[in-house]
Amino acid sequence: MKPMNTRASALIDLLELKPHPEGGYFREVFRSSRLVREIDSGKERNAVTEIYFLLTADNHSRWHRVDWDETFHYYEGAAMELFWIEKNGGECRQRLLGEAADMRRPLEVVPAGCWQAARTTGVYTLVGCTVAPGFDFADFRLLKGHPEEAGKISTRFPELAALI
Repeated sequence: MKPMNTRASALIDLLELKPHPEGGYFREVFRSSRLVREIDSGKERNAVTEIYFLLTADNHSRWHRVDWDETFHYYEGAAMELFWIEKNGGECRQRLLGEAADMRRPLEVVPAGCWQAARTTGVYTLVGCTVAPGFDFADFRLLKGHPEEAGKISTRFPELAALI
């Protein structure tokens, strides 16, 4: 394993980031004290949560699913490739999150319930992630825990199988 980039290492210290189960580093920076109730299940959730999320060249965000919409906000570093598979199992969407230019945009939303993954295109990428209603690990699944679905995704999108 090669040494981590100086700026990425400084961000981990400055922002007090910790390893995330999906890969990368994170820290929750906001959790709304306001609660909302899901109509279908009646579950209560915080209205919104926000994290810092850092990817480095030697890690990536593994395929995972969140039960709520997730908005990514670009802060600094290289552009980040963001992938998600439409909830109905349709197309795999790919977006570049970064400074606004040609194909890059500083904000992108992954719809609720989609398998998603990400990787930096350079040495590191720092983004923020907002989930509404608020994130709860009870609503989070890694694709590797679903072998049948992982196999289908690996077959349909072999160039992205390494992100499992």
